[in-house]
Amino acid sequence: MANTHQEWLKEMEAESRAKQKTFINGISSKLKRPMVTEPPRHPYRGAPDFWNAYEWGEAERIERFTSNFRSAGGHVERLANMEDVQRFIADKAVELNAKYVIRQNQPELDALNLEGALPDAQISVWNSDSEQYWKARAAEADFGVVIADYAAAYTGSITVLSSKDKGRSVSLLPTVLIAIIPLERLKTRLGEIMVHFDEAGRENLPAGIHFISGPSRSADIENDLTIGVHGPGVVYALIVG
Repeated sequence: MANTHQEWLKEMEAESRAKQKTFINGISSKLKRPMVTEPPRHPYRGAPDFWNAYEWGEAERIERFTSNFRSAGGHVERLANMEDVQRFIADKAVELNAKYVIRQNQPELDALNLEGALPDAQISVWNSDSEQYWKARAAEADFGVVIADYAAAYTGSITVLSSKDKGRSVSLLPTVLIAIIPLERLKTRLGEIMVHFDEAGRENLPAGIHFISGPSRSADIENDLTIGVHGPGVVYALIVG
């Protein structure tokens, strides 16, 4: 019988470890091989050299990203310039009857002049008014418009960083997300993207790093797949340039 709380904890830990050993030994005996007691050796750390050198050409990056993103339920459009982006958003707003659009506060999006292209819609620019409750504005928006910081063709993922002018709510809360991907930011591998964060160091990391691979998908309830529960149910990736 333990005399102190510390002794009791030690006894409980010893009993737990004995049960774990018995459980693992039972599995090992059924597999007819001894329990592994030493950690496996790793001849290298991180990605192997051949993977670090793996790279697709421009045409294949576009093709692979398009295929992977669409397979996850997203939409991809290939556009020549930002004028085409403006027309696409305007046409899609008419098609989907979008009345409220929120966008990141960035110079590239200023040049889109969505106010002129969507005269019947209200356009809000993230964090441009200190009196606004911006999460609520994003939650009620029909469209959220962002510029991708990076994209990876191999996984069909868009990377969006957050900051005071690039609120994460713009990509997470509206009904429809429109992500603009400048062609030069479309990489082959996620490793080409992650290295930038390693080089920046912990103190220079953004407030949030978000990887978007199509619309929100959830099967938490009885494995019933549902789209748009935790984020936009429709996502357009516009590859530009």
